[in-house]
Amino acid sequence: MTTAYTTDPTTESRLGAAGPAAAAAGFDGLEDGFEKAPYEFGFSTEQVHAGSVADRGYGAKITPLYLSAGFVFDDFAHARARFAGTDAGYVYSRINNPTNAAVEQLIAEIEHGVGATLVGSGQAAVSVGLLGVLAAGDHFLTAPSIYEGTRALFRGNFRRLGIEVEFVEDPNDPEDWQRRVRPNTKLFYGEAIPNPKNDLIDIAAIADTAHRNGVPFAIDSTVPTPYLLRPIDFGADIVLHSTSKFLAGHGNSIGGVIVDGGRFDWSAHPERFPHLHESIHGDDGPSWVDKFGAAKANFAYTRAVVAGRLGTSLSPFNAFLVQQGIETLSLRLERHSRNALAIATWLEQQPEVTSVDYPGLPSSPFHDLALRYLPRGQGSVFAFTLAGGERDAQVLYDAVEVFSRMTHIGDVRSLILHPPTTTHSKLSQAERDAAGIHPGLLRLSVGIENVEDLLADLDRAFRVVRGEDPPSLRGDGGARELTPADGL
Repeated sequence: MTTAYTTDPTTESRLGAAGPAAAAAGFDGLEDGFEKAPYEFGFSTEQVHAGSVADRGYGAKITPLYLSAGFVFDDFAHARARFAGTDAGYVYSRINNPTNAAVEQLIAEIEHGVGATLVGSGQAAVSVGLLGVLAAGDHFLTAPSIYEGTRALFRGNFRRLGIEVEFVEDPNDPEDWQRRVRPNTKLFYGEAIPNPKNDLIDIAAIADTAHRNGVPFAIDSTVPTPYLLRPIDFGADIVLHSTSKFLAGHGNSIGGVIVDGGRFDWSAHPERFPHLHESIHGDDGPSWVDKFGAAKANFAYTRAVVAGRLGTSLSPFNAFLVQQGIETLSLRLERHSRNALAIATWLEQQPEVTSVDYPGLPSSPFHDLALRYLPRGQGSVFAFTLAGGERDAQVLYDAVEVFSRMTHIGDVRSLILHPPTTTHSKLSQAERDAAGIHPGLLRLSVGIENVEDLLADLDRAFRVVRGEDPPSLRGDGGARELTPADGL
C-alpha cells in the first residue's frame, strides 16, 4: 500500500502503484500511465497493513524481529555488489535492518511521505533531520514555542557547529518570518502542537513563506501523530517525531523518525544546498540530485551521510515496539483526545484555575487553527495554571493517585509534571514568564483510562488543595504487598 497526496486531513486516499513519488510530482493517478487506485483505505487499515513484511520462511503474519548486527553474503561477488549498491540487500544494521525498514515504510506511508529514517530518539530525529540541511555558517528560523530540549540543542550544540538559530516573535505572522530571512537562511522550523502551551502555528502560512524564500519547512509532529495531522499535506517538507511518545504509545521504548515529504525541489538552488550537488564519492560521479532526483536527494543524503555516519540507528527491538504501537494508534488517539477535552473542560470550571492551554476549548485563542488542522482531535498534552502558584501546584502534584508523576508524554497512562521546576528549570524566570511557564503551571499528558476515574483523581487532588482531607480513591493509598515466594 502506498499513500496518496491529499490536502484534506480527513481524507485517506491512495495512488496505488504510482505511490508517493507520483504525489510529489503532482500526478493525479490518471496521467503518464498511472492508474487510479481501485479503493481508498482508511487510516486504521493503513496503520495495521502498511509496511507489513510477510515471512516467507514460516508464514508468520507479524513482521519478524531481526536481531542481527550484520547479514551474510553468498560469496565474494555478492559482498561487492551489496557495497556497490547494485544489490539492494542488507549489509549492517547501523545502516538498515529488515525490521526497521518495514517500520520506516509504514511511517512514511501514513505520513504521506516518500521515505523515513528511524533514529535512536526524538532528539536524534531533530538533530539528524536539520543537519541534513544545515552546515557551519548557516542561519535558520524557528517558532518560539518549542520543546526545551530542542531549544538547548539549537542554542548550545548547533551554535558550537557554527549554525545560528533565530526565534521569531509571532510565528503566525508571515511577515515576522519574512523580515528575518537572510542570504544564509536555510530552513524554517516549528512544532505542530507545542508542549506544554499548545500555542498552535499556522502550518500552511509558514510553509508558504519558507517556499517563497527557497527554503524547506521542518516540523516536529510528535504530539498530534499522523492520525490527527499530516503536516506534509499542508506544505511541510520534513516531519519529525519522537516515536517514544504516541507512536509507540506504551512508554516502553525510545526512538525517533525523520520523514521526507518529497515535494521540495532540492535542485532549484544549488548555491544554497551545495552538498546535494557535489559528487557522492568525491570524484566525477553523480551528485545526490543526479542519482536520487530533486525530490529525494535530501532524504538520501540525510539517511546515508548524517544518520549513517553519525551512527544514530534505532535498535530493531525498539522498532518492533513502535510498529506494534502504531497498529492501535487511531484507537488510542481517539480516546486520548476525547479524555483530554473532557478534562480540559472540567479544569476550566475550577475556581483555582486561571488558564487552561488546550486548543480544543472554544475559549482558546488557537481554537480556529485547531478546527482547521486538527479536526479529529486536539491531542492530549496540555497545561493549566493554578492561581496559588508553586505551593498549590506542589500540593496537587503530590495528591494525585491515578496520574503518574513522570517526565514523559504520549503514554497510555495519564502523567503529570511541574515544568517550572523540571523541564523548564534551566530557563531564567524572565524566560519562563515570557513563555507563559508560571509557577502554578502543571502539565498533563492524558491517557486512555476511564475519564471518570481521571476526573475523580483530579477532583480529590483539588479538594486537598482546598485544605480538605478526602479519603484515598484506592482505600489503602495504593500500597500493594509483594507475593511471598513460598517454597523457595
